[in-house]
Amino acid sequence: MLHLRLIVPGSRTDDVLRLLETTVGVTHLVVLDGAARDPRGDVVMCDVAREAADGLLSGLRGMDLDRTGSIALENIDLSLSRRADRAEDEAPGEGADAVLWESLADATHEESTLSATYLAFLTVATMIAACGVVLDNAILIVGAMAVGPEFGPLAGICTALVQRAPRLAWRSLQALLVGFAVAMAVTVGFSLFMDAAGLFHAEDLAATRPNTNFVYRPDWFSFVVAVLAGIAGVLSLTSAKSGALVGVAISVTTVPAAANAAVALGYQEYGQAWHSMEQLLLNLAGIVLAGTLTLTTQKLLWARKDAGRRAR
Repeated sequence: MLHLRLIVPGSRTDDVLRLLETTVGVTHLVVLDGAARDPRGDVVMCDVAREAADGLLSGLRGMDLDRTGSIALENIDLSLSRRADRAEDEAPGEGADAVLWESLADATHEESTLSATYLAFLTVATMIAACGVVLDNAILIVGAMAVGPEFGPLAGICTALVQRAPRLAWRSLQALLVGFAVAMAVTVGFSLFMDAAGLFHAEDLAATRPNTNFVYRPDWFSFVVAVLAGIAGVLSLTSAKSGALVGVAISVTTVPAAANAAVALGYQEYGQAWHSMEQLLLNLAGIVLAGTLTLTTQKLLWARKDAGRRAR
């Protein structure tokens, strides 16, 4: 269940209540007349089944409530109520399958914004991966994958393509390109510093490296894994199962490939740097392709379910 809190101008309260009362999956309706002060209006609260929330939010925005008042939605961790159980049973579909497009757009907007924190995480992850590729240490590679925040912009691009949101697409692409450019540039400097300190050696990069040589040897398996990771990542976002994102983060070699390219550039190993960039681009393309197709499929399936419900 989700908790919905609205601030409604007094002139629109009856219209909002009518929408809430006729929406299947809404329960625990509360109205506080004149309780809101900024903006002024009535406070309306209710609980709504997740699978009914997206249509309800669209209806509320259709009333311009996002402009004249306020719409706030949050998850309910525990709800002990027979009315809530009945509301979930009556709502169409399953809550785990429902996509809250407004919530997804908001989440990807936040995660895909080019910020100092985003750059710091991506840069640190790339430097950790640089240590991993030079030492041929798979544990460091996995750690770098988990730290990297690049799935946020990738999810933003997928969402923007499906929702036809050019601003979100540009913001996400900017975060992705600038983020990797800055992270790799800093990692080149980091590699040269580590070499000067005697901690990195050119022969380590040229060695066989059985545990980490996959980061500069792109193949179809790399693309297949990226596609599967893209599907899992998008599903984890749309179903609010964010814990699965950790598994997505450590299943693709975006950050390690960027790190290997940076170290190789520092040692002027341009062939290995190029192959690492191929691995990076292959993984990025696979995730975006799979994520976009997954969101499109979810949108079509849910639209079909909604159309079937309205026809009954």
